[in-house]
Amino acid sequence: MLNVYFGPMPEAIYNTAVYFKNTYEDKWITAPLAVEMIADVDRSKVVGPQVIESPVLGMITPLQLSGGVKTLLLIDNDKQNKHVFNASTCGDNCAKWLLRLAEKRKVVVNLRHLMDFGDAPFKLRVLNNNRIVRNMAELIDAAGAYV
Repeated sequence: MLNVYFGPMPEAIYNTAVYFKNTYEDKWITAPLAVEMIADVDRSKVVGPQVIESPVLGMITPLQLSGGVKTLLLIDNDKQNKHVFNASTCGDNCAKWLLRLAEKRKVVVNLRHLMDFGDAPFKLRVLNNNRIVRNMAELIDAAGAYV
């Protein structure tokens, strides 16, 4: 299940771009789920572990991926859930991926804004008040005091 803490969280890794730069591995980029996330979020095609074809930037390295994709890759590769990442680096186009990553295991993220998880039902826990919410109306109600 996706677990979200809204507002400042000192233990969260706030600058995910710097953390990504210093920790990612080539194999992360070519993993099937990564290829799918990069194509969906950044509209880019993975050519190889160090080359991604962006329709806007041309040929880029993984370090030039969007903050959202970098954060999703960090979450996906933190298999033992040792870290909490700042998911406010993600746009709303990452919301479905956060939920999908949390289908496999417990995922905890920090948000400093209200992310739009869309109209379809979903399930996540707001850690600030331990409420489980199942749609955007419930999320707004549960998280409104914290963002």
